[in-house]
Amino acid sequence: MGVKKKKEMQVAVLTICHQDLETLKSFADVEGKNLASLLLRCVQLTDGVSQIHYVKQIVPLLEKVDENGVCDPTIQSCLDILAGIYLSLSLKNPLKKVLASSLNSLPEFFLPEAVHRFTSRLQEELNTTDLYSYRKVIDNISSCMENFNLVLHFLQKSLIEIVEENRKCAGNHIIQTQLMNDLLVGIRVSMMLVQKVQDFQGNLWKASNSPIWQNMCGLLSIFTKFLSDDDLLQTVQSTSGLAIILFIKTMFHPSEKIPHLISSVLLHSVDCTSVPEWFMSSCRSLCCGNISGSAVLFLCQGTLAMLDWQNGSMGRSGEALLLDTAHVLFTLSSQIKEPTLEMFLSRIMASWTNSAIQVLESSSPSLRDSLNGNSSIVGRLLEYVYTHWEHPLDALRHQTKIMFKNLLQMHRLTVEGAVLVPDPFFVKLTESLLRLEWHIKGKYMCLGCLVECIGIEYILAIDKTIPSQILEVMGDQSLVPYASDLLETMFKNHKSHLKSQTAESSWIDQWHETWVSPLLFILCEGNLDQKSYVIDYYLPKLLSYSPESLQYMVKILQTSIDAKTGQEQSFPSLGSCNSRGALGALMACLRIARAHGHLQSATDTWENLVSGARIKQGLIHQHCQVRIDTLGLLCESNRSTEIVSMEEMQWIQFFITYNLNSQSPGVRQQICSLLKKLFCRIQESSQVLYKLEQNKSKHEPEKELTKQHPSVSLQQYKNFMSSICNSLFEALFPGSSYSTRFSALTILGSIAEVFHVPEGRIYTVYQLNHDIDVGRFQALMECFTSTFEDVKMLAFDLLMKLSKTAVHFQDSEKLQGLFQAALALSTSTKPYDCVTASYLLNFLIWQDALPSSLSAYLTQQVACGDGDRPATVVERNTLMVIKCLMENLEEEVYQAENSLLQAAASFPMYGRVHCITGALQKLSLNSLQLVSEWRPVVEKLLLMSYRLSTVVSPVIQSSSPEGLIPMDTDSESASRLQMILNEIQPRDTNDYFNQAKILKEHDSFDMKDLNASVVNIDISTEIKGKEVKTCDVTAQMVLVCCWRSMKEVALLLGTLCQLLPMQPVPESSDGLLTVEQVKEIGDYFKQHLLQSRHRGAFELAYTGFVKLTEVLNRCPNVSLQKLPEQWLWSVLEEIKCSDPSSKLCATRRSAGIPFYIQALLASEPKKGKMDLLKITMKELISLAGPTDDLQSTVPQVHALNILRALFRDTRLGENIIPYVADGAKAAILGFTSPVWAVRNSSTLLFSALITRIFGVKRAKDELSKTNRMTGREFFSRFPELYPFLLKQLETVANAVDSRGQAWWLMLIIPALWEARVGGTLEARCGHSPVYHSREMAARALVPFVMIDHIPNTIRTLLATLPSCTDQCFRQNHIHGTLLQVFHLLQAYSDSKHRTNSDFQHELTDITVCTKAKLWLAKRQNPCLVTRAVYIDILFLLTCCLNKSVKDNQPVLESLGFWEEVRGIISGSELITGFPCAFKAPGLPQYLESLTRLTIAAVWAAAAKSGERERDVPISFSQLLESAFPEVRSLTLEALLEKFLSAASGLGEKGLPPLLCNMGEKFLLLAMKENHPECFCKILKILHCMDPGEWLPQTEHCVHLTPKEFLIWTMDVASNERSEIQSVALRLASKVISHHMQTCVENRELIAAELKQWVQLVILSCEDHLPTESRLAVVEVLTSTAPLFLTNPHPILELQDTLALWKCVLTLLQSEEQAVRDAATETVTTAMSQENTCQSTEFAFCQVDASIALALALAVLCDLLQQWNQLAPGLPILLGWLLGDGDDLVVCVESMHQVEDDYLFEKAEVNFWAETLIFVKYLCKHLFCLLSKSGWRLPSPEMLCHLQRMVSEQCRLLSQLFRELPPAAEFVKTVEFTRLRIQEERTLACLKLLAFLEGKEGEDTLVLSVWDSSAEARRLTLPRTEQHVEENLGDWDGGMCGFFLTNLQETC
Repeated sequence: MGVKKKKEMQVAVLTICHQDLETLKSFADVEGKNLASLLLRCVQLTDGVSQIHYVKQIVPLLEKVDENGVCDPTIQSCLDILAGIYLSLSLKNPLKKVLASSLNSLPEFFLPEAVHRFTSRLQEELNTTDLYSYRKVIDNISSCMENFNLVLHFLQKSLIEIVEENRKCAGNHIIQTQLMNDLLVGIRVSMMLVQKVQDFQGNLWKASNSPIWQNMCGLLSIFTKFLSDDDLLQTVQSTSGLAIILFIKTMFHPSEKIPHLISSVLLHSVDCTSVPEWFMSSCRSLCCGNISGSAVLFLCQGTLAMLDWQNGSMGRSGEALLLDTAHVLFTLSSQIKEPTLEMFLSRIMASWTNSAIQVLESSSPSLRDSLNGNSSIVGRLLEYVYTHWEHPLDALRHQTKIMFKNLLQMHRLTVEGAVLVPDPFFVKLTESLLRLEWHIKGKYMCLGCLVECIGIEYILAIDKTIPSQILEVMGDQSLVPYASDLLETMFKNHKSHLKSQTAESSWIDQWHETWVSPLLFILCEGNLDQKSYVIDYYLPKLLSYSPESLQYMVKILQTSIDAKTGQEQSFPSLGSCNSRGALGALMACLRIARAHGHLQSATDTWENLVSGARIKQGLIHQHCQVRIDTLGLLCESNRSTEIVSMEEMQWIQFFITYNLNSQSPGVRQQICSLLKKLFCRIQESSQVLYKLEQNKSKHEPEKELTKQHPSVSLQQYKNFMSSICNSLFEALFPGSSYSTRFSALTILGSIAEVFHVPEGRIYTVYQLNHDIDVGRFQALMECFTSTFEDVKMLAFDLLMKLSKTAVHFQDSEKLQGLFQAALALSTSTKPYDCVTASYLLNFLIWQDALPSSLSAYLTQQVACGDGDRPATVVERNTLMVIKCLMENLEEEVYQAENSLLQAAASFPMYGRVHCITGALQKLSLNSLQLVSEWRPVVEKLLLMSYRLSTVVSPVIQSSSPEGLIPMDTDSESASRLQMILNEIQPRDTNDYFNQAKILKEHDSFDMKDLNASVVNIDISTEIKGKEVKTCDVTAQMVLVCCWRSMKEVALLLGTLCQLLPMQPVPESSDGLLTVEQVKEIGDYFKQHLLQSRHRGAFELAYTGFVKLTEVLNRCPNVSLQKLPEQWLWSVLEEIKCSDPSSKLCATRRSAGIPFYIQALLASEPKKGKMDLLKITMKELISLAGPTDDLQSTVPQVHALNILRALFRDTRLGENIIPYVADGAKAAILGFTSPVWAVRNSSTLLFSALITRIFGVKRAKDELSKTNRMTGREFFSRFPELYPFLLKQLETVANAVDSRGQAWWLMLIIPALWEARVGGTLEARCGHSPVYHSREMAARALVPFVMIDHIPNTIRTLLATLPSCTDQCFRQNHIHGTLLQVFHLLQAYSDSKHRTNSDFQHELTDITVCTKAKLWLAKRQNPCLVTRAVYIDILFLLTCCLNKSVKDNQPVLESLGFWEEVRGIISGSELITGFPCAFKAPGLPQYLESLTRLTIAAVWAAAAKSGERERDVPISFSQLLESAFPEVRSLTLEALLEKFLSAASGLGEKGLPPLLCNMGEKFLLLAMKENHPECFCKILKILHCMDPGEWLPQTEHCVHLTPKEFLIWTMDVASNERSEIQSVALRLASKVISHHMQTCVENRELIAAELKQWVQLVILSCEDHLPTESRLAVVEVLTSTAPLFLTNPHPILELQDTLALWKCVLTLLQSEEQAVRDAATETVTTAMSQENTCQSTEFAFCQVDASIALALALAVLCDLLQQWNQLAPGLPILLGWLLGDGDDLVVCVESMHQVEDDYLFEKAEVNFWAETLIFVKYLCKHLFCLLSKSGWRLPSPEMLCHLQRMVSEQCRLLSQLFRELPPAAEFVKTVEFTRLRIQEERTLACLKLLAFLEGKEGEDTLVLSVWDSSAEARRLTLPRTEQHVEENLGDWDGGMCGFFLTNLQETC
């Protein structure tokens, strides 16, 4: 970043009238030294800045004049003219401020004359009658207030007239906004005048007959009217309220009675007989009328703001007024629900607490009693805070914080002198806040205020884990800001307290233990979100407050890293990629410290705090945030000119090499942002270095800045930047991924922006232009072929920044080819091609590189030479291109009118329109030079758009656009479409739409005749005469052509409206769009949005329509400004009267109708009254209500769908909230409609309302606390829903059958917590005959019951259950009650606020009650469903008591619980079995519940006795033999959990004795199990067990030898589906490993099986297989790596070993990140073995997949050398390098086959894998390996074979390149890219083969694999047929030709 130029000051020039000018001329002296001459020269200047200098000379000139000069006519006239100048200037003009300053500095004896002159001038202005000049006069009044009477009279007149004008201008938003601002200024000036009236007028004005008094009464009357005028803005009303109180305070006497008067006004209790007459006449509506709530609110605001509350100046009456105001505000808080008024109310209540504090400082005891913490007023204020502390409005939440803070201060004042902490109010408040859940945002705010008030000690004394608890919740983004602010408040308070209490330095250890240790734990062990948010929010605050803590943190983390590394060396498994660990924490801490200036220098950092090895580990760490933090540590600094060290530059280069291909958009953005900061640092520090170098002869370099000569650092900078750019341009190689290209282009763009072309004397150390050559320019151009528009846009922007360089690399022939390619792409049937065409055309336009033949399109020939402004050239080029596109489009529209099918298949028109829109968007349309050329173009463009829309609209507006064209091959299917086709009347000359057509298998049509009939000039010829293109027409092609055409037309029209200047009148010459044209566009959008059926069409038409409505609302033309309102009324009327015959679409969620209304309402000015929204919502709510006429439900459906769209629109913000309650009522009542369409629309509306009320769902759990609010808050915001919901709930509870009608309640009520009503009704809903309703009712009951009341509620519910002796009971009632018990018990067990003893006691009581109804779990209960739920309750009790007592279960034993459970199991069907063919509802559920309880009983018995299942009536073996898969599956799941725990070492006591020696059982089960899920779990258990225990038993147990069992396992892995296949592969691999390790001497016996296993692993790596299969392969390779991959003595044959390594490399290049990350574990394991740990510097480190690929190849090459297998392995590796040849075969086939377009087939897209990166790494490591001595060459035969194969491939590539058409990289992108990739692979092989023959030196191989010579580069870009031979010659003479010649000699 260079030095920024100072922004030039804009000063409007002052002018005077002709008469004043003549006056100055007459008084000016000959010498030009008097005041008149000075002013004359000043006003004659045309530069406002220069005039300022003259104005500043006025006072020095007058100071030279003595007192007699006052009588000088010259000075008097000049003062008069100065007054006129001052009053004529606008407030914002700097000249006015300078002039005011000068006049204020006048000598005292001139002041009376100056005041007189100003007064006379102001009196003249006050007589003005021009209403729109009133604002200027009012502004001047604020400066000149001598004549109060005249000023007040003028203000009175102006305010009345402005209000009247406002009414006349209703609907004109712009004028009304201006008038409202004028009104607001007028009121404020009136208030300012009244405040100064006493100073200027004394007491004379108080007489009732005084003109001033009468004018003040008149103004008071006006303000009273304003207060109640709802047509005015609320800011005007609120200011009027302030003015009323101020006027009363000023005018009413005696002042002691003012509080009583205001109190009576607020309470509506004014005694009209006791108030003065002037008050009654001016404020009659306040005394006798019915004052609105808003008016009272604004009067309260005025009362608190305008009266003097300090020092108790108003006495007891003031205290009474304060209390009365509070009660009025409490009343209003329950009435006001409009968001803006709610905001006013919160501010006023906060203001009330401020006033209360002022009064309490010197108040009476009675007021102290009324305002202490236990008073009712404070209680209601706290209630208000609790209700609104999570309000969606940030400003309102902030006011609640102010209120709470003030409440604490108020209580402190009432108990002044007492100790705060033991104070009952503070103690109770603290405990109640701590009891709240941490998901409540208000809790943090209040606790912060409490800490500031009473300190942190008491809170920490209650719970020392508070810091850890707060850090735990920082994984939720919505809570992070609140949590970090609270922590900051706490640790600051704690540190201050400790420092004050302890004299020694030992307090810091306690502080670190409390605040830093939990932080470090989260950084090392917390989840990803927690760490990220803690680093971003909390860590900077902690380090900023306590920088000395950094050393403590670094020391702890360094120790942890060292300990972990030591552990890792022993245990190669390094954990998952989700762990950042201590290294990540260290980098984060250092990054934050350096960025905030807590590290003195980078050198100190590297030398003293962290090693370079750790930095490199961080830069390639597997976790992305560790990489980002490490990069941030290098790039960020608090000093923008800090020198970048050489080490830092090397590390940055290392980082870029491996991190461009990041898959996370967020990570890419951070990388680019951090590197841009680094570049800015380099640029700014280079300027400092440059200055040092310039001044080196005078001063020595500053030692603290740089340790070396500035010129050395500057050269290092230049080399570094050049190296970075080399890496970035190399990253644009053929086949590079989207993320690589995005990162490289973004960083290059930052470089071009930061190191821009020098201006002035700014030194630029590097210029990107200097490093651009033809190859790099071509690479940027080829980025336009990406299927991602982001890449196209970045490449275009970069080319624009390099514009001066780019044009040198193009010749006219190539430009012609680019233009032809762009035109061809603009009619491609692939939608993304037209985007490429648009960027190409824009590039040619801005480069002024269009073919010269295009100039024929200009009727007004414009000669643009070198000296022309660039804007004119761009405008001319844009105009030519648009005309060319329009000419082609016109012909194509004509063809489409004849045959839409031909157009869809061969020249879809949307591409042309897209290119036109793209060209217009890049052009500044407000400053056009060729207006006369543009006007007919715009007119023709509009007509063309309408014409195109007419062609395609029949398809889009049909009732079923997707099925319009029959694709069926049989007559029956085609005939079924006849009805749809008949309803469309397109302008089509063939019979397609008149009769359904049967498509034959080979139906196609020839484009030859069509092409011949199209007349085009040379430049637009797109289909050569002899080329024939045949396409099959499909429904998709027609539909896509139509909806995309409509989309592009809509966007074009929206762009025209947004960008083109409008003509105010038809004859105007300064606009391109006429009013009529705008109206036509609006009518087009209306018709399109209201009648289109295709979502893609009307959604994008909405985008264009929004642009139009936004322009109309800002348009000064009143007729245009009122169009949205007219359109709105029209469509609402159409909806009201719509019926089944209406053209409006009643299906498809009303199609485009909601979008149409949404656009009209969302563009309404938000600062206005939002009248359109209010009226529309009122109409829609009335329409959405239930109707008795079932035949006219269409309007109701439309209304519900529109309401849904409006409630979802975030742009309407809080303005839509007042209608939520009515919307909810309409939705809920709509559920009861017998019409399905109404019920469906009501459901969608209700879903939108739930989101609007509770926020976007942020958790998977439906009952997540992040999307809940208190019942208090909910019913406070929507009070009218309370009686409505209660009534509906009662109706549902009393209904016999409430099918589907109660679910809405079950959605709302669980989202509320601490609700106080409705619980009984919810319980009654639980008896519904509908199963799902009972389930939801049980969940909905939970929020109604406080945690403390849950045990009693459970006991009550259990008591209502019938006894076994009852004769009559309903199973539905039993089931509903049991579900409620279950969910309440679950909520109670999840509660974190229970002490262990209380929890155990309550559970014991519940267990006793449960035993009384145990019959419900036994066979006495015939219903399996209720039996299952009761058993679930018993199981949940066992889990709860397991939580509370960890060692054993004395409670359950003492209660005889397990005895009862054993009885239930003994009598169950698990023991006795089921009758034959037994089927009953709930059987699977019952079996699962019973099995879970049985397993718990078995474990409990085993834990008690320590023996095997002694007291259990059933064993695991019996459960595994069950005939029911549900039983077997649950049993296996429980056993698998134990085996996994034992295998991982997490189990405390290893494997339970109960499970020992069960291998034989599992083998038998594996052979006979036919249930897939159970079979899979059996294999998993076998995999967890030690094969040495069970493998020897296979022969006698399942009659298979271990070898045969291995074959059986591999067969399973080969034939079964994915999960079983994966488990079987793992098991087979474990068996293989066991054989290899235990039977060393007999390994050859299973050689065939070993090969079979290798092939199985290879096949399981294929991309088409599920992720689970490939993850299994990764796990297998990781576990067997020491045995098969890195064994110093290879077990497998070399070919098989390399095949396994190829699997690793393939998996590292997988497109799925989970597979890549897992594969890195294999590499880490491989390079961390004893014989490989020296191969790389990253052994035992977690690395990213990008560098893992390079490391894997490094380890492999090292192993080949260790094994002495380089010679036999080299041909295989060269085969990898060359590829398997499939790509080339595909290229050949695609080049020779007939073109067949598939509409939705995109070009090849790779998100991660990059073939040439693999080639680069492999080539690099092979060269390093071959460069070493001591290896022998491969056999000559093998080498010759490779040479022949490569030679043949070279010749084939040459031939294929010649066959490509011109501009192949654009028109044949896929084939071109494949050939380029294969060319680079071939070149790499050629280099290595040449090196093997000793015919090429080391320097050749040092080149980049794809950075070949210019000659070789040119072979890839043949353009025309006549240059084929020339290119061939070049190719033969280039690098490949050189290689071929030598290879032929060799062979």
